[in-house]
Amino acid sequence: MRSLTLALIAVALLAAGSHEAAAHHSFAPFNLEAEKTISGTIKKFDWTNPHTWIWVDVTGDNGKVETWGIEGMSPNYLGRRGWSKNSLKPGDKVSIVIRPMRDGSPGGMFVRATLADGRELRQSGQAVD
Repeated sequence: MRSLTLALIAVALLAAGSHEAAAHHSFAPFNLEAEKTISGTIKKFDWTNPHTWIWVDVTGDNGKVETWGIEGMSPNYLGRRGWSKNSLKPGDKVSIVIRPMRDGSPGGMFVRATLADGRELRQSGQAVD
């Protein structure tokens, strides 16, 4: 009886854990069918959990500077692929391909970036320091 109770508790914990893992993040805000390229200057790179954030100052067609927030993968994920907290530095000129926000707000999900010297950053690797 005790082993049956422990088995049921284990199943309940696994089910709860998988639900939380699935509910952790939704890609609903991003248009996964589209890519948009923005160009600007790195304002800040947040090497934080659960996701990194790239803040980019982009000058619009009207000459007004707007800060875009780009969500990336976790530091652990990126670190295993060669990234570091110094891969993007304030002042770096960059062109970033993103999955844009569905609502048109200035942000998106990171796909890849090209620095002014031509080096490319990808979530799968090829990071620079």
